[in-house]
Amino acid sequence: MDELPATSVTDLPDDALVLDVREPDEWAAGHAPGAIHIPMGDIPARLDEVPAADETLPVICRSGGRSERTVQWLVQQGFDVANVTGGMRAWSAAGKAMTSESGEEPRVL
Repeated sequence: MDELPATSVTDLPDDALVLDVREPDEWAAGHAPGAIHIPMGDIPARLDEVPAADETLPVICRSGGRSERTVQWLVQQGFDVANVTGGMRAWSAAGKAMTSESGEEPRVL
């Protein structure tokens, strides 16, 4: 199998448009400010909500496993996407901007 496209959090601006495929509780606790939230299991039913970006769309989860599976599937559907290596754990560890839905200090669940 070909290597899946991937990108590093250090290659992305803090306000990058990213597709976050984590569960709602994970999203609410903390996410990238420019993220769009569609849980992995909802992607097939909500495919029309996946942005058709001019550039490769980064896909992120907590640590990279779910986003890797999502990228694999989206590539088969013809999308230009890349897995964010290390996921939101790497995003947070790099000190990148995060926001939460609760108004509390954003964190990665």
